[in-house]
Amino acid sequence: METCLSGFPILGIDLGTTNSLVAHFTEEGPILIPNAIGAFLTPSAVGLSDSGDLLVGQAAKDRLVSNPDISTARFKRYMGTDHTVRLGRKTFRPEELSAFILRSLKADAEAHLQHPVVDAVISVPAYFNDVQRKATIAAAQLAGLEVSRLINEPTAAALAYGLHRKDDESTFLVVDLGGGTFDVSILEMFSGVMEVRASAGDAFLGGEDFTDILVALLSKDLGRDDLGKGDLSRLRALADEAKHKLSTNKDADIRYVLDGEQKHLSVSADRFEEATTQLVNRMRAPLQRAMRDANLGNDQIDRIILVGGATRMPIIKSAITKLFKRFPEHDLDPDHVVALGAAVQAGLTSRHQALDDIVMTDVSPFTLGIETNHQAEPNGQTLPGYFAPIIERNTVIPASRVERFYAVVPGQRKVELNVFQGEAPLVRDNVKIGTLGVPIPVNRNAKEAVDVRFTYDTSGVLEVIATVVTNGKAHRLVIEGNPGALSQQDILQRLAELERIKIHPREEAVNAALVARITKAFENALGPQRNVLSARLGEFEATLARQHPKEIAAARSQITEELEELEQYDVY
Repeated sequence: METCLSGFPILGIDLGTTNSLVAHFTEEGPILIPNAIGAFLTPSAVGLSDSGDLLVGQAAKDRLVSNPDISTARFKRYMGTDHTVRLGRKTFRPEELSAFILRSLKADAEAHLQHPVVDAVISVPAYFNDVQRKATIAAAQLAGLEVSRLINEPTAAALAYGLHRKDDESTFLVVDLGGGTFDVSILEMFSGVMEVRASAGDAFLGGEDFTDILVALLSKDLGRDDLGKGDLSRLRALADEAKHKLSTNKDADIRYVLDGEQKHLSVSADRFEEATTQLVNRMRAPLQRAMRDANLGNDQIDRIILVGGATRMPIIKSAITKLFKRFPEHDLDPDHVVALGAAVQAGLTSRHQALDDIVMTDVSPFTLGIETNHQAEPNGQTLPGYFAPIIERNTVIPASRVERFYAVVPGQRKVELNVFQGEAPLVRDNVKIGTLGVPIPVNRNAKEAVDVRFTYDTSGVLEVIATVVTNGKAHRLVIEGNPGALSQQDILQRLAELERIKIHPREEAVNAALVARITKAFENALGPQRNVLSARLGEFEATLARQHPKEIAAARSQITEELEELEQYDVY
């Protein structure tokens, strides 16, 4: 049984929009843990009984139809927002509702394992932003769980699929369409290393949206757009059943009682497909972005894996098959695979001996940067609100990057660094995650320079260090991926670990080796070849200074090829 430093087993949890699961890692591999009713799937639903007691899971889901005013579901979509849900006399935040689900899973695990559990690896959609991830960890804290790590859902799925093929080399495309979110990740497996190449997604596209389409179709057939909450809840439950039927049948027949009269409704698979065309098309942009970011063509993908219950719909399988000209895989139950992968990550976190040869890397799903000003032409007016990336999306983490910025005007006394996460050119369209004020010396003749370093690790901790160039004074801001869960001592320990990865690209071993190789070639060369090598060294140093990993890799490849040609012909 895997354990963390506290001596308790680590759980792997899939906290889903529609259903949630819990698993643990054993010598035989990841094992799902049944809930109190013997099922692996626990509906992500919360409600109140007639006596006012809290209900979680299947019981709460069943009351969504009979008692919609005191039952709720699909609250994962509101994680990280101020949205609240009223159940009876009480109002709950999404974090609190999710905590009830997590507490239930924790109790199921303790009953099954006959052992207390405290630590967990919890899966999140790859496209969850920083605020949503913080909310997930807050929910875990409320449930009495410590989060060892958050793992992106497609990454977890790839772990579940790739574990037993750890000696193979292959590239996965994981398509994860769950109840509330759509994620896609590209991962490469080689020599026991599972490396995430790129992630993308849509945090507001999932199986529930397809159910909404069916509800709209059925309401239209009924000729009613004024259904009350109770009638609408019953219709939604029937629509969900119809969606499942359409996964294996050409038609779904529904009997619905409205105003004491039984209505016979029918929806064909063709009609459903036509009505959901726009939703299916929304999947294309994240897929194309991930492929572009990974710099891969369709023919370079070895395996396409479907994850999430919504991928059972034929329209999803068909769309993926047409797009990539091959059939996707669904060998493992798409509802189970994320929890199984989270359990594998739990084993990795605890260094389970059965996983000694597995190494896992991940990427930053969003770009991290600061707000800057833009000087407009021709009047030279300074306009605020522009986004300056420092760590680009899909950068392998842990990562450390530094960029130099300047005060807006000479004589400025302070620089305010507003930290954002997102991909939009204007910060108003991104997510603000922190602010750092930096006092600077008064320099009336020039604009003061500040070096801003971002260091981001796999636990979701972002450290921002701003160093004033003229006096060398540094100012630090730590943005935690799990605020409140870490003590000050824990944070200091984590920051000490981060110090080891604060490496400017020029100091990376492979780049340093190439610089040394060019230098050696220069020393051995004479005449014109020295001029060529000196120019190449200058170009590469300039590329390193710009700190763009893809540009560095391309330059390194080109220079290495030239060096090999020089060495082959012994021209120096």
